[in-house]
Order: sequence, then C-alpha cells, then structure tokens
Amino acid sequence: MKFGLLHLFETAGGRSEQQMVKEQIEIMEAAERYNFHSVWTAEHHFSEYGFCASPALALAAVAQTTSRIRLCSGVVVLPFHHPLRVAEEFAMLDLLSDGRIELGVGRGYQPSEFVGYGVDQSRSSELFDESIEIILKAWSQETFSHHGPHYRFDNVSVRPRPLQKPRPPIWMAAISDSSFEKAGRYGLNLLCSPVFGGSLEVARDGIQRYWQALEQHGHDPAQHEIAALCAMYCGETNESARLEFAEPVTWYFQHLGKYVAPKVGQKSIPGYEGYEGVRDLLSDIQWDQLVTHGAVFCGDADYMIEQMQGLREAFGINHVLGWTRVGGLAEHLVEGHMSRMRDKVMPALA
Repeated sequence: MKFGLLHLFETAGGRSEQQMVKEQIEIMEAAERYNFHSVWTAEHHFSEYGFCASPALALAAVAQTTSRIRLCSGVVVLPFHHPLRVAEEFAMLDLLSDGRIELGVGRGYQPSEFVGYGVDQSRSSELFDESIEIILKAWSQETFSHHGPHYRFDNVSVRPRPLQKPRPPIWMAAISDSSFEKAGRYGLNLLCSPVFGGSLEVARDGIQRYWQALEQHGHDPAQHEIAALCAMYCGETNESARLEFAEPVTWYFQHLGKYVAPKVGQKSIPGYEGYEGVRDLLSDIQWDQLVTHGAVFCGDADYMIEQMQGLREAFGINHVLGWTRVGGLAEHLVEGHMSRMRDKVMPALA
C-alpha cells in the first residue's frame, strides 16, 4: 500500500497566507524524507477552505527541492482551464521533475468557484469529458485536430512532450455514480473518498463498475490503481491522536459544508442534486460522527495498521491520500504523524 499527503492550502489557525504557503511547501518537502510515496495539491478558489489556485505552480516549487517523491494534482478542475494548457504545463512539470508527475483531474463541485469563473456548473460534465479527451490525445499523438462543442483546433502538436512514456499517470476523482464508470472507460486511475457525505461502503458498487468498465474498454485492471482520500492522523496513543486532530478536522468539515452546494432555499444545480444532502449533513456534524462514518482514520499505529488493512482487503484500495495538514494543524504535529507512519505503519503495509 502506498501513502500520500493531500494539501488544500486552507487559511486556518490565525496564520497569514504567506505563512500557510511556506508551511505547506515545507511539509511536502519533508514528506520525501519520511518516505511517503506522493504529495497532492488540490485546486480551490475564493475561500478560506483552500487557495491553491495553481496545483502546477505549487508542484513546480516542490520539484526543485525533492528527487524521489511523486508529485500529483488532487485535482485540477478541468472546466476552469483550456485542456491544451493543462497538457503543456504538466508535461513541462514532468520534465522539471525527471518524470515524477501524476495528473489528477475532476469536474469541480463548489458553486462559488463556478460563479467566480463565470462557468455554467450544469455543463461541468461535458466540459470535463471534452477536456480529458483532448489531454489524452495531446499526450499520445504527435499531431492532432479536435472539433468539439467547446474547443476546436487543427493540426496542433503539444510541446513539450512528457518524459514518462507512454504518458504520466492520470487520476480521476469520482463522487457521483456515473463518474466511476467514466474513469474506467477512459482508462484512468480512480480517486474516491468517504469525506463527501458518502462512505467507501456506499462506493463499493461504484468501484466494481470501475473495474468492469476498465475491462470492457480494453484497459488492463492490473495496470490501474484506486486511491482513497481520507482525513488521517497517527498519534502516540488513540486518546492523544483524537485530542490533537478533532478540532482541525471539525473545522475542515464544517467549512466544507458551506461550499459544496447552494445555500438552503436556492435552486439545485443540475447534475449536483445529491450535494444538498452533504451540505445539510456537514452543517453541524460532530467529531464522533466523523469517526463513526469512516471519514476519519485517527489513532495509534496499531489502530492505523488495522484500518488500512481493512481498506485494502475490503475495497482493493492500494493508495491512501491523507488529509493531515488540515484546519491549521500545527506543523510539528504533522511531522510527528509522518514520523510514526514511516517507522510503524508503512513498513507493516509495504
């Protein structure tokens, strides 16, 4: 099992934006020393929930001070970007990092971000589909043309080319039922999560549809991975871990609830109807509910090993992305978590 760290660049804990940026970069650099497999930067806009407006820019900074760790976006919101630019930027990053880039993509979900960018959120799925098709062509064909409803061009040759062959790994975030099948149809690795109101148990059918779609569309399941995004913290003891992690995680989930759907009484967004339930669930959620729900893995090393083994055996998950630097959690606590993961948890699951 592989372990990564997800970074939202949230503004919490009374630190300035510059302090938060520097702390996030320092932790991502430290992740290599603690033998983590990957770091992931999440694109968000216009709120304290997260302000990593450019995952590529953050990863470029980390690429220059590391040499082994995989550098991943979790995720680039494709409806906000021209797909040729995404293909170019991440190919450039692949060269800068000596072939360590992995591109995570999604269609986005926060209404305030779509409003801010002037993008019709109800069309996010069609924008995503066209964009991923273009990126796949850009990384697999020397020259290609595309005539679609949103993008039209002839005889383009994307430069630079990625270092990894045939292309860098691409991951797709899946929350809605149809997204699991779509990830398999395109032959992408799968990102899923229990933190958006569902659970991995609920996602079990979606994961099965993902494997089936891979096979049906000629993709080898053995060459693909499933990653789960979870709030994660390994402490000295179960009690100390939960005392240290409860407040920052509760901050995160309660802020998430404000942004996942329109406010109560406002019109639902086509294609996102289920998010109102997530908003209502998270508006006053408590720590005990989060632990029971399976959105948070928090305890001592023995507890973490047991929980991670369960993820692997029950769902076929082989890559866990931990939301650990969340809600302003102090940097020394994050490094303590990484140290215990390196020394106790990761060797038991290697």
